[in-house]
Amino acid sequence: MGTFNTLAEAFRYPAPGLAEVLEANQAGIAERQIQNSYAGFLRHISALSIEEWEELYTRTLDLSPAVAPYIGFQMWGEGYQRGSFMALMNHALRMEAIETEGELPDHIIPVLRYLDRAAQPPAELLEALKPAVKRMRAVLHKADPDNPYNHLLQAVLQGIDRLPPVKERQAELIPPMTQESTFK
Repeated sequence: MGTFNTLAEAFRYPAPGLAEVLEANQAGIAERQIQNSYAGFLRHISALSIEEWEELYTRTLDLSPAVAPYIGFQMWGEGYQRGSFMALMNHALRMEAIETEGELPDHIIPVLRYLDRAAQPPAELLEALKPAVKRMRAVLHKADPDNPYNHLLQAVLQGIDRLPPVKERQAELIPPMTQESTFK
């Protein structure tokens, strides 16, 4: 299981045994900085009962639209641009056979799973992802600085920082034209 898939699992609704699975998955994170942030999340949730964790999850990710885990919503609200982004993500997820499991295609769980699997994520996703997650983290940190999901969002940001920049990815997709290949 790759780093982004491991982080995606941590955004699941709490269930009995999930904390142990998340703990076991930690070994799949190779980058020390991401692993430290993820470990901070695990330390906090492991001290909670399942009922406390469920309440924290609901309060953090379900009831607060400012921290709603939807990349398109964080960027554009309910506007037309979000619809276009969701259509793009729906297509991208289908191409990689990633199930949304009842979520919208811009939800952080399928998006993170996609990043683990896709060789060439669309530039639109790469351009929207970091600002959306940064916004979520900033809002949550301001409202509830001790919330363990701050650590998880930080881990996601650290993972995003390790993705190649959009311009480099576009250069990989479009080889430079040589004199021989130009039309005359």
